[in-house]
Amino acid sequence: QVQLVESGGGLVQPGGSLRLSCAASGFTFSSYPMSWYRQAPGKERELVARITSNGGSTNYADSVKGRFTISRDNAESTVYLQMNRLKPEDTAVYYCYAQVYLSGTGFSPYWGQGTQVTVSS
Repeated sequence: QVQLVESGGGLVQPGGSLRLSCAASGFTFSSYPMSWYRQAPGKERELVARITSNGGSTNYADSVKGRFTISRDNAESTVYLQMNRLKPEDTAVYYCYAQVYLSGTGFSPYWGQGTQVTVSS
């Protein structure tokens, strides 16, 4: 079955950095775009960054442009989110996301369990 497992969250001071990882399994990872979303307390889940299947194109939320970088390693079936110059407003649970086509069910959305990022002094 499709699994997305995030890691790398934690507590960091403002201005610091973290690197999130999402290990994927159960589907042909290299065939699908991948995304990172986040959800802060009391707020809706929002798209942070997206990367195409071959890594050739990326998109970012305006709030993270120039600070965050999404990348992927198709040989390792892993997508990353490098987060630099973190701000308190980046505090949220970060989720890995993919919409995957499976025979018999068509396209379905899949989410990881989330990893907490807290930016605080």
